[in-house]
Amino acid sequence: MKKIHSIISIACLLLCLSACQSNNVTHGFKSAFKGIGHLILSPIQIGAGVLEGISAMPFYLSNSIHNINKGMVKAQASITLEDTYDSAYGKKLSKISDDGNTGEVFRRMKQATEYFQKVLRQYGVDNYQQYRLTSVDTANRSGYTLFAVVKREYDDIQVIDKYNGKTIRNYSKSDRMYYDAHRADSKGRQLDKIIDWAGIPRDSIRSQKGQAVLITLAANSVVAEKCDEGYWDIEKRWMAGEFKEICNEKSKHIADKLQIENNVKN
Repeated sequence: MKKIHSIISIACLLLCLSACQSNNVTHGFKSAFKGIGHLILSPIQIGAGVLEGISAMPFYLSNSIHNINKGMVKAQASITLEDTYDSAYGKKLSKISDDGNTGEVFRRMKQATEYFQKVLRQYGVDNYQQYRLTSVDTANRSGYTLFAVVKREYDDIQVIDKYNGKTIRNYSKSDRMYYDAHRADSKGRQLDKIIDWAGIPRDSIRSQKGQAVLITLAANSVVAEKCDEGYWDIEKRWMAGEFKEICNEKSKHIADKLQIENNVKN
């Protein structure tokens, strides 16, 4: 009987250790954006977030859509949430509830890009149709996606499969994989110019408010003529499984720029 109790005790201990390890991994991923779920940003912080681009998006989400817009207006952002709701969704922001929901959310980057291009066109960006929103979804199961704002001239591309490094693929605008970032075509010629990028929790991007903020910040990055070719090294690290580290680094950088207290950081 004692032997049976010992076996049961050992089994319970192993189960507890396994559960603790699993919880630690989950906490590790969540801690990249720890504490931002209740942040109320000042207009100055909202303006600073516009300068930082799409990686600032999760820091906005506890603020009402109207307060975010007021902060953007006060910061003299080129494109505000009011502009995005008007041009992308055909809605007047003054008639939208604080949560920003009008029943329109994108589920694929093709649709996200269509909304994005409407905003750029309304603002008057030259060759607005060459700007795309892309994503790398290799960390989706862990709750994160790597987004990028790119400029790409071509609607049809031929590339080497970035996931196996050898297969030649042909993609058009109707293909899901067209909306990955692609550094070069199959002949080694440059394809995408990286404007901006961010590793973002998937929970943050499921609401229309989150998506509208993402599109607005991305559009401002285009207007500001940002460029971040360091993305390609980030993408390699991300696909090698370093998404936790990347999200931690970026969230700490944004917290510093927005002058947010240390309890937001790890």
